[in-house]
Amino acid sequence: MKINAAVLNEAGQKLELEELVLDEPKKDEVLIKTVASGICHSDIEFQASGFAGGIPTVLGHEGAGIVEAVGPNVTTFKKGDHVAVGFAYDGTCKFCRNGLPGSCENFNQLNTSGGPMRDGTYRLHTQDNQNVGNFFGQSSFADHMVANVNNLVKVPEDLDLRLAGPLGCGYMTGAGTVLNALKPEVHSNLVVLGAGSVGLAAIMGAAVSGCKHIIAVDQYDERLAMAKKFGATDVINNQKVDIVEEINRIVGSAGLNYAVDTTGEPEVMKAGLAALTIKGQFAVVAMGTKTIDKINPMIDILTFSKTVTGIIEGDSVPQEFIPEMIDLYRAGKFPIDKIAKFYKPAQINQAIADSLAGTTIKPIIVFDEQYQA
Repeated sequence: MKINAAVLNEAGQKLELEELVLDEPKKDEVLIKTVASGICHSDIEFQASGFAGGIPTVLGHEGAGIVEAVGPNVTTFKKGDHVAVGFAYDGTCKFCRNGLPGSCENFNQLNTSGGPMRDGTYRLHTQDNQNVGNFFGQSSFADHMVANVNNLVKVPEDLDLRLAGPLGCGYMTGAGTVLNALKPEVHSNLVVLGAGSVGLAAIMGAAVSGCKHIIAVDQYDERLAMAKKFGATDVINNQKVDIVEEINRIVGSAGLNYAVDTTGEPEVMKAGLAALTIKGQFAVVAMGTKTIDKINPMIDILTFSKTVTGIIEGDSVPQEFIPEMIDLYRAGKFPIDKIAKFYKPAQINQAIADSLAGTTIKPIIVFDEQYQA
């Protein structure tokens, strides 16, 4: 079938709206009419750097939509189901079997290679039959997509599908890092470095956990004001004050127990690590290529028994955690509607620019005209 998609044809260049050919779903796959897709920092990183697997590629990995057809062997989804579309995982490796699909042994191949689908073949093609790479097993910057059933989570039909897509990555990464991975004790102290959509989700998770001090760090006062509304007890503008000194002033002798970095910025990360108290835990969730210099493992980590860990997709099982986030949203504890801004497909490059400028926290591209404002 012919579809319209935003295609990355060259690393570092803008996405181009093109007509592509999408194959029918194969074994264990589903065809979905895309209602909307969030734009995530990972989309922007890969737009800038390209892929080992090649270009052209259709980005997008925070999709949501309505099932139009199912392939062979699919029994858990049917036409008309509303779904959020998360990341791809094989479901058979030891990490998947132990409830950590974000650590799947084949995660990079299935999600970030810009290559084929799980079976080694492509679903997307140009009009002259050139293969087009897939992203996160979905490529949701298009009006239709094909995804494996492992990617899919049914969502209630009365949930605004425009909000559902980011539950599959950005929000799951932030909230899941706190609730599933760190699991902070009540009255513990936690800092979130970066108050974008992932950081705000982490703050919401910390508020649900009952942390005493939830500190948001960002360079934009508007985002810090939003963080206060979402549960931050304290905020720090790192362009105006020293991060470590201000954290120490806020938490006092109790010390900082947890830090979540969503920035990937070396100096900000170093400050968060330095601020941790004995047995403090530092979670790295941001995608980026910058290198942190002048870290002394003995002084900066060993001396105070600190732990530094990378957490992918919030150590979440999407089929379990996405419904939990929806329940929190409906209870008024996860106000994701307050940070969303909707764009039409023709505005996708402007949406990316707005995200980079910090003027939009969570840009969402609405592909289905029935859902466009």
